[in-house]
Amino acid sequence: MHLYQNGMDLILVAQWLGHSQLKTTRIYAYADTEQKRKAIAAATPPGDPLNEKLFPTRFTVTNEDMLKRLTGLR
Repeated sequence: MHLYQNGMDLILVAQWLGHSQLKTTRIYAYADTEQKRKAIAAATPPGDPLNEKLFPTRFTVTNEDMLKRLTGLR
């Protein structure tokens, strides 16, 4: 997963693991949120309003009370 998430092509990962079929590797491969965000950012032209919404700091919560409510601890 670390190789795939850091940009290695899934076919190369499959070969490196010795899988004879790519579908075997796909069982274990998934795109996490950061990987999806990077893909959208790479496909979005500069100046597009969508770029403003791609920054991960937008989703950062630093308020301790809010964190407790979001995680169901309060």
